[in-house]
Amino acid sequence: MEKKKKTIVIGASSNPERFSHKAVKLLSRNGHPVVAQGIREGKIEDIEIIKGKPQISDIHTVTMYIGPARQPEYYDYILSLNPKRIIFNPGTENPELKQMAEEKGIETVENCTLVMLNTGLF
Repeated sequence: MEKKKKTIVIGASSNPERFSHKAVKLLSRNGHPVVAQGIREGKIEDIEIIKGKPQISDIHTVTMYIGPARQPEYYDYILSLNPKRIIFNPGTENPELKQMAEEKGIETVENCTLVMLNTGLF
């Protein structure tokens, strides 16, 4: 059985129209433990959206749903989670964070989390 990958969604939204919302639901439905991190508290089904930058252990994947302009304040936080990979969803690509991550041995992927989950690439 494939190992489940604990994932944090950076930029999670309680708005069902948002891709970050859909990603949290799909990750959860696929059995991956998921942490929803956003700028506003709320819920996605039974998953609380957390604010701030809490230390979370055993994060496998960080999936980005905030644009490059808002990412610098998260650099230290993301790197401190020591993930195995960061997924840059369309519109979140960031060469600076990508380089910082790769220098720490973190895999970076430019792809859509939803597509990856639906096609078995996650």
